[in-house]
Amino acid sequence: MSQVEKKAGLLRRTSSSKKPLKEKVVLMYDEIFAKEDPAKNNPRFWDELFLMKVNLEYLESKLESVDGEDVQRIQDNINSLFHHCVQALGEEHQIKVVNALQTLCALFRGVHQKNKSASGFDIINMLMGFDKAEQRMKDLMERLDSLLCGDSSESLKSLCLKLLLCLVTVTDNISQNTILEYVMINSIFEAILQILSDVSSRGQHGYDAVVLLALLVNYRKYESVNPYIVKLSIVDDEPTLDGMGMVVHQALTEYNRQYKDKEEENQGGFFSTLTSMVGSMFIADADEKLSVQTNEAILLALYEAVHLNRNFITVLAQSHPEIDIAVTPTTTTPTTPTTPLGTTPPSLDMMNNPELPLDPNLQTSNLLITFLKYASIVMQDTKDEHRLNSARLCLIILTCIAEDQYADAFLHDDNMNFRVSLHRMPMRHRKKAVDKNIPSRPLVCAVLDLMVEFIVTHMMKDFPMDLYLRCVQIIHKLLCYQKKCRIRLHYTWRELWSALINLLKFLLSNETTLLAKHNIFHLALLVVNLFNMFITYGDTFLPTSNSYDELYYEIVRMHQVFDNLYCMVLRVSTNTGQWKEAASKVTHALVNVRAIINHFNPKIESYAAVNHISQLSEEQVLEVVRSNYDTLTLKLQDGLDQFERYSEQPKEAAFFKELVRSISLNVRKNVSLNTLSQDVLLKEFSTIS
Repeated sequence: MSQVEKKAGLLRRTSSSKKPLKEKVVLMYDEIFAKEDPAKNNPRFWDELFLMKVNLEYLESKLESVDGEDVQRIQDNINSLFHHCVQALGEEHQIKVVNALQTLCALFRGVHQKNKSASGFDIINMLMGFDKAEQRMKDLMERLDSLLCGDSSESLKSLCLKLLLCLVTVTDNISQNTILEYVMINSIFEAILQILSDVSSRGQHGYDAVVLLALLVNYRKYESVNPYIVKLSIVDDEPTLDGMGMVVHQALTEYNRQYKDKEEENQGGFFSTLTSMVGSMFIADADEKLSVQTNEAILLALYEAVHLNRNFITVLAQSHPEIDIAVTPTTTTPTTPTTPLGTTPPSLDMMNNPELPLDPNLQTSNLLITFLKYASIVMQDTKDEHRLNSARLCLIILTCIAEDQYADAFLHDDNMNFRVSLHRMPMRHRKKAVDKNIPSRPLVCAVLDLMVEFIVTHMMKDFPMDLYLRCVQIIHKLLCYQKKCRIRLHYTWRELWSALINLLKFLLSNETTLLAKHNIFHLALLVVNLFNMFITYGDTFLPTSNSYDELYYEIVRMHQVFDNLYCMVLRVSTNTGQWKEAASKVTHALVNVRAIINHFNPKIESYAAVNHISQLSEEQVLEVVRSNYDTLTLKLQDGLDQFERYSEQPKEAAFFKELVRSISLNVRKNVSLNTLSQDVLLKEFSTIS
């Protein structure tokens, strides 16, 4: 028996010596894969086919098994099958529509699987005939649009979205999927927006709609005008933008909740921790190691919304009660055992209830807070490439937010205070923070806390240089806004200064190892220039004069680090080598820091000698600093409050190309796992028809 026949659905065995009988639908598929037109001897062939329960596995395997010469022989029949599938989508008989949608899924997958090396034109030709492709795809997209926007059942709409996700992700690189040209021409953008703007449909289909939109936006985005990018950038309809924000918010909230549950589960003792981590967090099935996976598809959707649409920035700040999903009765979406944590849509009840009764004692939240909590989880562990990319995307999103004027305004708004409980990496030398002790502050404090947390916890052998650069640049952009608007933020700046000095110390201690891979002088320059921002403009944005005194105290107290840095960059800049110019820039940037150290250190030593004190207290050092400002001379440095604005192309293009490939593979796997729950659909529609 052939492999294909083994996969066929079987009715019964007549005896052990006879071959099993095939399902009727399998026999009909065999007719399609024969040379003759199957409707030649049976005019009702196509009507009957779509009344039969689809055997996806058999149909896909048949398509994959077709040899080169056979392709030409059966191409007319495959074209005819595609054409009749599209026609069946317009039928009133719902069973036919369901079967046609599922057959199209099998066609797209099977033909692409068979022809991985073939050109897009060959695949189009095999599926629908190149001369008729434009009309066939126009008809298909119009029918799908009509089903998505009409009053058809939720199951049918769900299946339409699954078909579209299947179509978009059949190739590893979506930009090589030539069929998507027709999806660009026959846009379903408005249908996606309609789903997101309606509370009911958003609850059912919002997740798939948002992921689909994120993928379509990334089709050949650097090569041609992508209409989905253009349309997304100008959306100003409030319910639609709110709906998109709600879908992203609930997906991230669900992930945060699952992570918190997992964390609490793992605190029940060593053996339960070990069992839980191995059994639940790191193993998906026997041979697949899996960290608590991030939801990159939803992150990409959030990025595209923030990056492309300025109106979406307002959605980030919209407050609503923070729901404890763990105690909210919900109808959970069933997932397969291999579904990564956090990559499934949130429960329908959550999505259907955006308006919740306000409790004056209930902490309010918003999309930005949920995102910051999410980022604090994924940025803890960046050792594998998957999670490193998620952390990078979080920082890119924060970069876009940090340089948006409106976003900066609400980040720094003193009238919008929140308690943001960020996840912190367990470390031996510090106690676990208690959530109740977190003060209510402007949201920018949480962003700065997140940056400080990352700086402190990732000084390791496999140094994530790219992430450190992004962190420091985000801090710089926030400081530029504070300086420009003279915002005196009440923040524990000493924690930031301490983290930055320790970072410089780490770079010095690991100079040889790090220079083999990275230009550490660029990072050192950015860090030194943050101190220059505080030194030069601190009087415009530090909360009190005491804060300014404390800055000088920290620089003087940790002068050895700055002295060692100066010695290192001077050595490198006076020798010939690839880092000469980069080190030289750091030498010039240190001029004011060194002036402060050289000015105050002798004064402090003199004060100690005169007063016969072997070790001065902090207050005594501060007294020396305060009384000797007048004689300090500093140089004015240009451009400290200027920064290069974020641009995706060309710097980030390679990153997004790989990210979209990874998301596409994951979506394809999940669609193939749960696209086609046939029994449920057929049971639903058999009662209708």
